Amino acid sequence: MHHAFALAPDRNAIARMFGGAEEGKDEIMGHWAAAASQPDGEAINVKLMRSRSFPYPYSMPGLLACKAAEMQGGMPAHWDMFDRVQKAHAVEARNITDTTVLKDCAAEIGLDVARWEADFASPEAKQAVEADLREAQQLGVNAVPTLIFNERWILPGAVPESTLRQIVENLLEGKNPLGK
Repeated sequence: MHHAFALAPDRNAIARMFGGAEEGKDEIMGHWAAAASQPDGEAINVKLMRSRSFPYPYSMPGLLACKAAEMQGGMPAHWDMFDRVQKAHAVEARNITDTTVLKDCAAEIGLDVARWEADFASPEAKQAVEADLREAQQLGVNAVPTLIFNERWILPGAVPESTLRQIVENLLEGKNPLGK
């Protein structure tokens, strides 16, 4: 199951975190460059992202877009929208705070766009995102990605596939998945 988590919940969050919007964009671009150098990361278009004049996107519009998709098609639609928004952001370097971009993503994954727009703007979508954010805070989630196993063990950050395989093996054997 996927839950919303906002590294930058509002349009000023990046500037607050990094001392300015441009400083934030530069820092985040460094992270994206590192991700682009990893296997399967070659599609990330850091050069194009750096060239864009809009501020680095904050989280809330994308989170609402995914919740609106989920309201229409459950978790599969949430994941489809999440993947499409990530592609729009990291590969196409589009402004994912622009509702038109998000609407295009909804159409491309086959959602009923009129319904998606209504859900996107609804108090229910916002409340669902806020509930996820409260849950993340209660669990101590502060990184993306974060995996939670059996609602008990928390693994923050990206880890190698070998680590994930060991965790699954430990779970299947009834052991602490994190080996602690």
